[in-house]
Amino acid sequence: MHILAKINILLNYILIQYLTFHETGILYSFIKIKGGKMSRYLDPKADVVFKKIFGQHPDLLKSFLNAVLPLSGDGLIKSLEYLPSDQVPVIPLLKYTIVDVKCTDHQGQIFIVEMQIEWTASFMQRMLFNASQAYVKQLGKAEDYHLLKPVYGLGLINSEFDSKSEDWYHHYKIVNIENPKKEIKDLQLVFIELPKFKAKTLEEKKLRVLWLRFISELNAETKKIPEEWLAVPEIKKAVELSEEAAYSLGELETYEKYWDAVRVEKTLIHDNYEKGIETVAKNMLKERMDLTFVARLTGLSIEVLEKLY
Repeated sequence: MHILAKINILLNYILIQYLTFHETGILYSFIKIKGGKMSRYLDPKADVVFKKIFGQHPDLLKSFLNAVLPLSGDGLIKSLEYLPSDQVPVIPLLKYTIVDVKCTDHQGQIFIVEMQIEWTASFMQRMLFNASQAYVKQLGKAEDYHLLKPVYGLGLINSEFDSKSEDWYHHYKIVNIENPKKEIKDLQLVFIELPKFKAKTLEEKKLRVLWLRFISELNAETKKIPEEWLAVPEIKKAVELSEEAAYSLGELETYEKYWDAVRVEKTLIHDNYEKGIETVAKNMLKERMDLTFVARLTGLSIEVLEKLY
């Protein structure tokens, strides 16, 4: 990180701490790390914030999972404890920006929660690998299969991956093709496209809506917290844990580095996509396809295509 950025973080951190302990006015709590703009909160999608909220406070994680996952009444989580995250293969372009929390509940069910800013097809395979590994590792030598407990994988994605559907909640499980009502419930994956999420009604799954609004909407530009968020004790606590004043200087620096990594990885993904499109276009032109036709299919301009000849 650039030295000036570090100095800026240090000065703002000192100011935040001073105002937190010496002033009571709400105005003074609205300090943002970068650019001197007024703000108060850190984005909960960032690793250091996500893990402080859901990786250190089991009551908040329990409330969130009960609200978001497809758990039946007798399957709701009553208590949970954290498990160490497994070392799973990283996705090269996204190795810095996948955040994960793993836990088990009072029934032995295992839950894996991952937050990802940019979607790639590999992310789904990584989630499946992670959940499968957690399922297999439950048994020791000579133990019976009936001891295995269900595993749920929850992927929160801050980008769209299914442009053909308006659905934002994607629930995958193993079913009988001819009779979908017959299912194997031991391994289930849920992917949530946060950009598509819109609260249509608060009556249905109200707590789910409020938690997803918290994840989706809270960021450095937030000036006022909705009253309905604060009416839920767990979400109110999560909001307080998102305040800049709750973080050390080192944590604030980690927060900045995380978003730096996100920007870099977005650029890499875009660049690789552009290179792939150009390769396809070159191959089409080699087959002497019409220039206008290639432009329409690839989205590249005639001028760009002419340079690829």
